[in-house]
Amino acid sequence: MFLLFDIGGTKMRIARSRDGEAFDEPIVLKTPLDDFEAGVKMFAAAARELTGGQEIAAAAGGVAGPLNREKTGLVRAPNIPGWVGKPLKSEFERALGTSVLLENDAALAGLGEANAGAGKGFEIVAYVTISTGVGGARIVDGRIDRSRFGFEIGHQIVRMDEADVGSASAGEAGHIESYISGTAFAERYGMKAAEVREREAWERASRELAVALNNVAVFWSPEIIVLGGSMITGDPAIPLGQVEQYFTNVLKIFSEKPVLRKAALGDSGGLHGALVLAASSKQ
Repeated sequence: MFLLFDIGGTKMRIARSRDGEAFDEPIVLKTPLDDFEAGVKMFAAAARELTGGQEIAAAAGGVAGPLNREKTGLVRAPNIPGWVGKPLKSEFERALGTSVLLENDAALAGLGEANAGAGKGFEIVAYVTISTGVGGARIVDGRIDRSRFGFEIGHQIVRMDEADVGSASAGEAGHIESYISGTAFAERYGMKAAEVREREAWERASRELAVALNNVAVFWSPEIIVLGGSMITGDPAIPLGQVEQYFTNVLKIFSEKPVLRKAALGDSGGLHGALVLAASSKQ
């Protein structure tokens, strides 16, 4: 039996896989953003409920933010600040009594889409998720590509004038995440993204996303870019048709552009990726 989890900036999803090929309906809980200890207690209780005391062969899952090089904890996590610098791996292993593999949540969602979703059948997949923040990963031959610190495409700079690279206090200004994420919409329009109905707002976001996808394409050279997250799959959402039109206009360097496709696995993408990771650890 494998235990799978996906800890995001809004919700925690925890599921059980009996056979390493599929998983049961997950338990969904609200993530305690500022209280790591409470999060561990909730996680452990849900795991006990799912497993009924049976032995867990391995556990794997994603957390929202960049991990340290050893993949034992978060080094930065704007959406779950209380989890930064905490011993995630050791505390989860203590709670579960088994080995735990940690990954960035967006990377695991990309792994899931590459193996069981919209990117299945493609050798080089770029996954981009746009929700509370912006994240993504490069998947090659069904595995998360090697990196030193992970992938943080939401922090690519698209407006150098706003980034003010000469300032020590530039912060997040100029980063794509500060334009097209749900958090950015809330700051720009004073309401949740789902409440923004002005067509111009979403068209503007489609242009900004096309610029970001140009950068993804020229740096990662993927066959397909899979787009997920609530800002893509929700209602309203960034219109994929307009994104593709702008993307075609801006990406000129290659003779062919990558396929753009909406993610197919929804909220369960990270759990599918966790299943791939857990199963591979026992091969």
